[in-house]
Amino acid sequence: MLNIIFGECPEAIYNTSVYFDNRYQDEWFDDDFAKKIIRSIDKSLVLGPHAIESPVLGVIPPERLAGGTKTLLLMRNEPDTIFNASTCGDNCARFILELAKDKTLTINLNHIMKFNRKKFNAHIVNTNIDVFTNWDYIQAAVNLL
Repeated sequence: MLNIIFGECPEAIYNTSVYFDNRYQDEWFDDDFAKKIIRSIDKSLVLGPHAIESPVLGVIPPERLAGGTKTLLLMRNEPDTIFNASTCGDNCARFILELAKDKTLTINLNHIMKFNRKKFNAHIVNTNIDVFTNWDYIQAAVNLL
């Protein structure tokens, strides 16, 4: 289940890039889902836990990954922590929904993320409302932002 908190959320991690740089574990990069995220968002290939081949930057360390990729990897590996998903582009939305299929995931948003699905389930924590369609989600978000 995806829980969304719109606006200020004191318990959320806002600087996900710095947090990631100081928290990630080598084994996070052995995960097929992590490799899929890196391939899709960064257009890069995981060679090992400290080497990612980018078509633009060459071989890079994980610290050079995109902010959205870092945030998704944090959500995957620390699902009980609330992360500011506004650090993610809309290209991360499908992965957020995929992560929320198997577990409860709570995110913080300060913008209306484009999930681009007509139907999906989410709970808006601010108003204690469940949304089941993209239209419901947008209406709930507009009223809160």
